[in-house]
Amino acid sequence: MKRSFYQWLMTQRNPNGKDELAHFANSAFFDQSFPKQSEDYHEISDYLELNGNYLPNMAVFDQAFTEYQALNKL
Repeated sequence: MKRSFYQWLMTQRNPNGKDELAHFANSAFFDQSFPKQSEDYHEISDYLELNGNYLPNMAVFDQAFTEYQALNKL
């Protein structure tokens, strides 16, 4: 079964992590409105552009989504 982006992102959490991906994952964990079931780039991107003030820039999401897609193709 394919995991949603959020489910994959939660595997990147690290409360002590200093990298941008860990920060993104940690912050998304506390975002109760995050589209948790979505696998769609545009849906998540649109959400983050309007609500992702914890994201320093959208490049972090783009890189994370690229990694997510690569793992889902395996």
